[in-house]
Amino acid sequence: MEQLTIDEIDLKLLGSLQTDASLSNQALAERVHISPPTCLRRVKRLRDAGLVEREIALLSPDKLAALTGHGLTAIAEITLDRQGTEQQEAFEARVVQDEAVQQCYRVSPGPDFVMVVHVRDMPGYLALAQRLFTGDANVRNVKAFFSVKRSKFEPKLLLAQ
Repeated sequence: MEQLTIDEIDLKLLGSLQTDASLSNQALAERVHISPPTCLRRVKRLRDAGLVEREIALLSPDKLAALTGHGLTAIAEITLDRQGTEQQEAFEARVVQDEAVQQCYRVSPGPDFVMVVHVRDMPGYLALAQRLFTGDANVRNVKAFFSVKRSKFEPKLLLAQ
């Protein structure tokens, strides 16, 4: 299998896509100073290689709050009683299926997992905690931190350019 190599133009394309994936091929080509056919071919190659996982819309929580309520964001640290590979994978498989879990990281040292969850309100968090933590006999400890303000949210990866 041929190993993927990327150059400066590919890095510029990836940087532009992660800033605004809604750009047309024409606008993206102009931004990185290449022809539209070359841009289309390169972006397809980057997508096919799996460097672009998916393209999504980032919603504005502050603007949605007026329509749906603010909701509650919590950062939860979870420590398992038994940390074997099988137990970690079982816990991870269960929590990543829950729509309230926005992010889940296996971490070391300290807790076994750190998760970012978003629910409608405190009763919603209680239901989530019972569903994911209390009902699992292997969860030893849960420490939750509740967000009072989101100062920064930037899903962009730093690319060497």
